[in-house]
Amino acid sequence: MRTATLGPAERGEALARMADRELDILVVGAGVVGAGTALDAATRGLATGLVEARDWASGTSSRSSKLIHGGLRYLEMLDFSLVREALKERGLLLERLAPHLVKPVAFLYPLQHKGWERIYAGSGVALYDAMSLSSGHGRGLPTHRHLTRKHALRVAPCLKKDALVGALQYYDAQMDDARYVTTLVRTATSYGAQVANRARVIGFLREGERVVGARVEDVEAGGEYEIRAKQVVNATGVWTDDTQALIGERGQFHVRASKGIHLVVPKDRIHSSTGLILRTEKSVLFVIPWGRHWIVGTTDTDWDLDKAHPAASSADIDYLLEHVNSVLATPLTRDDVEGVYAGLRPLLAGESDATSKLSREHTVAHPAPGLVVVAGGKYTTYRVMAKDAVDEAVHALDHRVAECITEDVPLIGAEGYKAMWNGRARIAARTGLHVARVEHLLNRYGSMAEEVLELITATPSLGEPLAAADDYLRAEVVYAASHEGARHLDDVLTRRTRISIETFDRGTLSAREAAGLMAPVLGWSKEQIEKEVEHYEKRVEAERESQLQPDDLTADAARLGAPDLVPRA
Repeated sequence: MRTATLGPAERGEALARMADRELDILVVGAGVVGAGTALDAATRGLATGLVEARDWASGTSSRSSKLIHGGLRYLEMLDFSLVREALKERGLLLERLAPHLVKPVAFLYPLQHKGWERIYAGSGVALYDAMSLSSGHGRGLPTHRHLTRKHALRVAPCLKKDALVGALQYYDAQMDDARYVTTLVRTATSYGAQVANRARVIGFLREGERVVGARVEDVEAGGEYEIRAKQVVNATGVWTDDTQALIGERGQFHVRASKGIHLVVPKDRIHSSTGLILRTEKSVLFVIPWGRHWIVGTTDTDWDLDKAHPAASSADIDYLLEHVNSVLATPLTRDDVEGVYAGLRPLLAGESDATSKLSREHTVAHPAPGLVVVAGGKYTTYRVMAKDAVDEAVHALDHRVAECITEDVPLIGAEGYKAMWNGRARIAARTGLHVARVEHLLNRYGSMAEEVLELITATPSLGEPLAAADDYLRAEVVYAASHEGARHLDDVLTRRTRISIETFDRGTLSAREAAGLMAPVLGWSKEQIEKEVEHYEKRVEAERESQLQPDDLTADAARLGAPDLVPRA
């Protein structure tokens, strides 16, 4: 297995190699499903390519609630198969595939009615735990417990006393969604996949009715590549219909976008040792622990405007604040909000009532010879979606292909992680870093943290934190550009780290320092550094302006006030 380094040289080589020979599978779109599909195909021994128009996880897969969960509320809808499948995947991720990235998280569900609600909700949570254990992969999490009101208020003193009569506490899991996808892409690369971000499909290659590859534009360096493949997999999420339009085929289903927004607030604004899950009139609201912060979300509204930069309006923010404040003893205000982000869920909308019910499930189709489409689903079940997409694609290949093995393929950084975690005090003593810094690196990179530590050994100043975002070390910025495919300042501040939502300045105070660290790796001139910083500042300004607007139309217009691409010096 080769080193999974995604630096600028490797990106150029990957594009050239993809264009040099016919691939078995070309995957379009590097969200969690596309990245998972590339890993599935590569580990079956298939010649695999992966192209992404923007950055890894730059769409839906970096803007989720950061949860790996079975979907407790789907039990109420009697969708047992979806919950069972998701709980199995949750267990696999926690125990085997990514223990360095996926962590347990506790949630408190306040009860507001005596008697019947405890029986009703308690039965649902008990079934949730039982289904998890029956999957064979549920022993990594504690089971639920019933709490009195007094006990619940000790666990979550932030709650109003009259907001509950008791509570249930249960466990799910969480991860940094964008970091997870980056690790997934690097894992696929280590098994032989050729990958390139900022490489946009602008058309499909056809031989008669068959799709035989794609025309790909290098958004960074310019130029086009013809990449031929026996099968192309469209895994572009909310862009599925746009990608399908490139071949002029009307699919059996369509994907509509549903917008969900989240607020990020500092840890000290909500006094609780557990996450919260609250019912709303439409769905549920989560208050999720997130390092030194809380994530509050989410909304669920139709969105038919710009897909690349969905905007959160003032009304969206007010909706979340109103609902969370209904149970908080000390209400949150706009001034408490550090970050806001909006993401789009790709929901299936069929041609008939029969297919429209698939909205939270996934489907795979073969709309034209040589082209497979995978859409819908949820983050937790990405591996199943990837398996189904590759299974569909290999039916059309003229040779025998191995079965899916990703259930037994840990992501890079998983192997050796637990031993390194147990030895973190020794690592701290060896490197001179505080043990808390070592823990931070291990929980972001697993055993690959050694590569970050090597950068610090070579250049000790990289062991210092960023001046305006001291949760992150300077080495992490360099590593993002040299090993993780970061091409622009936005990639680092928004996805490789979460500085853009974890600081009140939204990353603007870290922009110049981070750009200076990336510059030697990516060959930026002083002029290019200025352009990167200016572009990032305009992006933040446009986002702030959009969040003051009363509705989606005005918020979208404000967000589109910032340029999409960084100009070249």
